[in-house]
Amino acid sequence: MRSHCALYVDAGYLLASAATLMTGTSLRSGINVNHERLISALVEKAEESSGLPLLRVNWYDSAKKGIPDVVQDRIGLLPRVKLRLGRVGWDGEQKGVDLRIGLDMVAHARNGAVDAIFLVSGDDDLTEAVEEAQGHGVQVIVLAVPNQAGNPHAVSRHLQRESDGLEVLAADVITCNAVRADVPAKAEPAPATTDETTPLAKPTPTPALLAGKKPAPPSAAAATPRPQDTLVYSSATGTGSAYVTDHLDDRSYVDEQISKVADQVLNTYLRGAGPDERAALTKARPMIPREVDRALLHDLCERLETYDLDDATRNDLRSCFWRTYDEQHADTSRPAPIE
Repeated sequence: MRSHCALYVDAGYLLASAATLMTGTSLRSGINVNHERLISALVEKAEESSGLPLLRVNWYDSAKKGIPDVVQDRIGLLPRVKLRLGRVGWDGEQKGVDLRIGLDMVAHARNGAVDAIFLVSGDDDLTEAVEEAQGHGVQVIVLAVPNQAGNPHAVSRHLQRESDGLEVLAADVITCNAVRADVPAKAEPAPATTDETTPLAKPTPTPALLAGKKPAPPSAAAATPRPQDTLVYSSATGTGSAYVTDHLDDRSYVDEQISKVADQVLNTYLRGAGPDERAALTKARPMIPREVDRALLHDLCERLETYDLDDATRNDLRSCFWRTYDEQHADTSRPAPIE
């Protein structure tokens, strides 16, 4: 029987990590992906690394009631791509995806369907499935998405240790097959005349006014460098962890990270949101869209290097999100910043 390799792609990990690489936040809607080209690039990488032809790409994602949306349906129609869907729970988290990946890897290894498995995930929960597949004589290589420093993003140490190797995708595998979801706001035409209903232009600030101004807060680009991405990633929780950290007791540090995450996720969302989505955001207040809320929690967990957040921190994060929104929209002429 001819030898083959196969790809097992955790779409939650791949797309959230790709969004982090390109926008600084894990919000999947922050990027527009050409899935066909991205999958082709992954296939090329797997075949080149293994020297074996590809049997199939197994694409794992979640969907409401397990029913594919338009994008997922298109992915499932691609040649040699098998769409495998979990469900979206009441809390917005995906269910059953890890189990499907693990069961498929073990079954295919046991049946001798493949000789090399390329796993695009960082999930610690898949470690035991990797070991079981290896027990049937199959080589398992983890393919990781790079962070902005070129290191593997959010891959469990346990998964790294038990796999037969860890390979980091070239950044252009992501950047050449995805773009930031920037939707520029339409400029309003300037009024021809000025009357009592038209806001007057702001006066030019005098030296006295400038002297009394507070310095502008430091930009996100000047923020403290992020720690190395060596966290455990869970596609069920979307959070990472591997070790205990001391700075969680430093409330000023936690508050600083909360502010940065809220600002970055909000701006990424607004860049890609159309008028209807922006209206829905404010209409649902104080509720936050599930995808946005997941990105907030995931990104803060990653910055704080912790597995989970207590209720008080979650509430502070969500409150900061709306506070940041209010600050940006106090002046309605201020567009979402484009980095």
